[in-house]
Amino acid sequence: MKLDLNMTTDAVLTADTHLIQSFADLNALKQNGARTVIVGADGALVRDSEGNELIDGIGGLWCVNAGHRRKEIIDAITEQLNELDFYSTFYNFTHPTAAALAEKIASLAPGHLNKVYFGNSGSVANDSAVRILHHYNNRLGRPNKKKILSRIGAYHGSTYLSIAMTTPLYSVGWDGANDLVHHLRSPHYWREGDGMSEAEFLDALIEDLKSSIEDIGAENIAAFIAEPIMGAGGVIVPPAGYHARMAAVCAENDIKYISDEVVTAFGRLGHFFASQDVFGVTPDIITTAKGLTSGYQPMSATIVSDEIHEVISGPGGLFLHGMTYSGHPAAAAAGLANIALMERDKLPEQVRTTGKIFENALRGLDDLSIVGEVRGSHFMIGIEFVKDKATKEPFTPEDGIGLRVARAAQARGLIARPLGNILILSPTLILTESQIGQVADILRDSITEVISTL
Repeated sequence: MKLDLNMTTDAVLTADTHLIQSFADLNALKQNGARTVIVGADGALVRDSEGNELIDGIGGLWCVNAGHRRKEIIDAITEQLNELDFYSTFYNFTHPTAAALAEKIASLAPGHLNKVYFGNSGSVANDSAVRILHHYNNRLGRPNKKKILSRIGAYHGSTYLSIAMTTPLYSVGWDGANDLVHHLRSPHYWREGDGMSEAEFLDALIEDLKSSIEDIGAENIAAFIAEPIMGAGGVIVPPAGYHARMAAVCAENDIKYISDEVVTAFGRLGHFFASQDVFGVTPDIITTAKGLTSGYQPMSATIVSDEIHEVISGPGGLFLHGMTYSGHPAAAAAGLANIALMERDKLPEQVRTTGKIFENALRGLDDLSIVGEVRGSHFMIGIEFVKDKATKEPFTPEDGIGLRVARAAQARGLIARPLGNILILSPTLILTESQIGQVADILRDSITEVISTL
């Protein structure tokens, strides 16, 4: 069957009744007008099936960092498919593109993180990190050292293991490997500070970590996993110094530190990796995906330290973990071209300027009556809406406030992501100052419209 690229909207929606969307209200999608058909993209914009151009305010899904329709990446994928369409990296096999990308990632990653395992999603990257550490501890004769410390508000994926490490909100009604995971306090000062200073709140978070380690036993804990800035949990920025202090406590207790940079890597915060450059931490493992290929191909990477690799690669150690498409040639080619483009255009350096312009423009919305907090950094921003600024009283789920603002914004030419009472913006990293101004103006008008209906 040949795809008709000129299908009408009705034809696409008829075919789409067979597609199960992700993280969607499947019942609501049965209603007319519930779905949007995206048919084209270029730069920072996408086009829907009705011909409307929209600013891609969510960057595909945190991932189209270099922007849409970049010829350099498209050509690299095409050339690779013409040379070697596929071969696996199982057993003793490799191929030039996967090897070159692994070498490049190791050169960009901080410190001693020099070994790369490829997967095809952030969920798989995080599952792989835990499986590798479980195997690592088995190899060291520590079969009980398996528990994972995560945090309330975290998002680490939706596979069976990664959903257990994710905030409970995302797993209501769904099962996961919950017996493996203990959730620490959320580091959201605005919501959880309870009258403390930020420094006092940080001390409380450290004490929560220490008491959890004491209760569970360090001999039973394999790792602590943390996003530098929480993404799908609401764009939560921890107090200054949080990651460095958490890492120090983990190191004292022989607990590995996993930095989930699925969202924050490859320029979103102005650096290829944020762990060391932004937050002063060199973790034992970094996981990443999304911006690794700018979304042009599905690919993730689990980057492990030399020390971990030395243990799992010792005599008699079979690495019984693998995905058919790990290191796929076309995906690896996309990653190499994407990184080369970012280095050539100095995109991370550019983000240090334009990302701050974006951040400050959106922070200017906090004068609106329902905007409780604008938080985040650079091109990673969350806007939380409240009924009352003084009490921080939230809207009810029935109010659907985030969705209402998102719909008003889309009608004006901007795609934004609703998450309950929060609106998330994670655009492509190539936004111009003019487009940043447009985003801020559309959001102001959209929020003002929704306020008028309350």
